[in-house]
Amino acid sequence: MALSSAFRERLEQMEHSRNQRLSLLQAEKDLQANKSQVLAAKFANIRAMERRCLVLEQKIASQNFKISATRSEIESLVSKYNLDLQQLRVLKSEVCELEELENEKERFYGLKESEMKEFNAQVERFVLECRKQVEELRNRLNELKLRFMDPQGKNRYLDNFQIAAAEMRKSELLAEKENLDRSLATNYQIRAQLQKQLQNILIMQNQKRMKLTQFPDRSSNSKS
Repeated sequence: MALSSAFRERLEQMEHSRNQRLSLLQAEKDLQANKSQVLAAKFANIRAMERRCLVLEQKIASQNFKISATRSEIESLVSKYNLDLQQLRVLKSEVCELEELENEKERFYGLKESEMKEFNAQVERFVLECRKQVEELRNRLNELKLRFMDPQGKNRYLDNFQIAAAEMRKSELLAEKENLDRSLATNYQIRAQLQKQLQNILIMQNQKRMKLTQFPDRSSNSKS
């Protein structure tokens, strides 16, 4: 009896130990299952994060491409702006030179115009003086002709000498008048040439100004 009781107790202990191990194994199994679920969830999160990272990398690559294209466009615009700026400086320099040339031409033209006015005044005074002298000589000539036509013939030789002197003086005055007319015509030609040169300068300046007014429009269009 004592042996069977001990054997039964031993069996119960072994059963209890087996049940405990089974319980531990089940708990371990449940724990492993929970860990597997957690790992699966973590892997799913990692895959989702990888997909989001891939999308972000694609967006970053697209933005980098846009940035590169924009940078190239900016560099092209800067290069074009520098070229336009250089052209503008050249045009401004040419305009300054033309303005200086125009000022010099205006001063020269004003001086020549003043000289021509003074010359014209001198010519007018000389013409008046010549007309007066010619009129006086004509009157003297008429008087001498009347004396020459005197039937008594008094002082005939003296009148002939005076007539010859008057005719010579008249010829001299007419020659001086012709010289003055030629000089006046030459001055008129010079004045016409100066006016033509001044007109050409004004036309060139207007063309340069038109280019300058069109230049900012091109620059603004290129910038836009």
